[in-house]
Amino acid sequence: MKRTLTALALWAGFCTTASAVDPITLGLNYPRTGSYKEEGLAQMRGALLAIDELNAKGGVLGRPVRIISRDTASRPDKAVNNVDRLVDDGAVMLFGGASSAVAIAASKRAKERGVLYFGTLTYSNDTTGKNGHRYMFRESNNAWMSARVLGQYLAKTLPDKRYFYVTADYTWGNTSESSLRQNTGSTDTSKHPGLKVPFPGARLDDYRNALTQAASSNAEVLALVLFGDDLVRAMRIAEDLGLTKRMQIVAPNLTQSMVEQGGPGLMQGVIGTEPWTWRVPELEKSEPGMAFVKNYSQRYELYPSSSAASAYSIVHQWADAATRARSLESENLIKALEGHKYQLLKGPQEWRAFDHQNVQTVYAVKVRQRDDIMHDRSKQDYFEIVGRMDGAQAAPSLDEWKQERTASGQPPQLQ
Repeated sequence: MKRTLTALALWAGFCTTASAVDPITLGLNYPRTGSYKEEGLAQMRGALLAIDELNAKGGVLGRPVRIISRDTASRPDKAVNNVDRLVDDGAVMLFGGASSAVAIAASKRAKERGVLYFGTLTYSNDTTGKNGHRYMFRESNNAWMSARVLGQYLAKTLPDKRYFYVTADYTWGNTSESSLRQNTGSTDTSKHPGLKVPFPGARLDDYRNALTQAASSNAEVLALVLFGDDLVRAMRIAEDLGLTKRMQIVAPNLTQSMVEQGGPGLMQGVIGTEPWTWRVPELEKSEPGMAFVKNYSQRYELYPSSSAASAYSIVHQWADAATRARSLESENLIKALEGHKYQLLKGPQEWRAFDHQNVQTVYAVKVRQRDDIMHDRSKQDYFEIVGRMDGAQAAPSLDEWKQERTASGQPPQLQ
């Protein structure tokens, strides 16, 4: 009852403020349903916490901030329609992701509407590579950055191994597989074969067929280039086939919710990458990051994931840019963001000017053993950080980026 009365009092205060000044509306275009729904829920939670923090300090440019949202179901066509509905409902900035195909398609429509789009979990190289444009800013790292830190760790701990790839057949899966092959010396498909599975809409039979072929190969490393529910379903089949004991499982991009969905027993020992875990602020000695972990865990009674951290960071970075620019206009915000360096939930980060990629440290992680997780007081300390790489070392260079753009027929600068 006390919590309810407090919430009502806060809402009444917000309504009083909003009646005097029109609120600023942000639009979250996120997966509330579908394979990536857990990552979507975490984004909403992180965004709401950031908005409440901003409003508690007077809002942005003297106005309160509110959020409206639409479900993408990880489908690009639905996400594009959402953009129009969100902008028509007053959103001055859009953000969201989990599917790179969604982020790419939605951001193009946002550009046409003159509204900035911030990608949360969108790891495809194409998001800020060949499909990048001036109105898209990506908060998470790209597939190449994941592959570099992961490849460095695998080369040291599992050198000269044979790989088998099972990959979600869309922009994130394909660029992630390509990047990982290049960084692990597994580009020879005759020696390191692989299969694609549909996205979205892969069936259990699709995973079973691919993993049965993996089981009959001589591979020592099984690279599951899958995400969200899709990874969990594939892991259950891999366990049934005995592959989790016979092969080292690698998943290029892991999240806290994947471990929670699959359970630490199923996911133990899986190697991947994360741009952030709730242990990172302590590792990087980030006071704001540690405060975020504390506030989020008190509010939601669980520790924040990288999905939550990404959405939280985007809202605060948008607010910071608006404050510095003294404007909500997209062109003014672009100028304020390009080349901007900051620290929030981890070490140094930068919105790189030439491609709008967020340059930041990326971590190689390994899911801890189930017994270690269950004996820990939090029972949510899932990841052991086994490697790290600074953003400047991990991210593609300007020349590499230009080559990718030119090869795809795009101009060597954002349009």
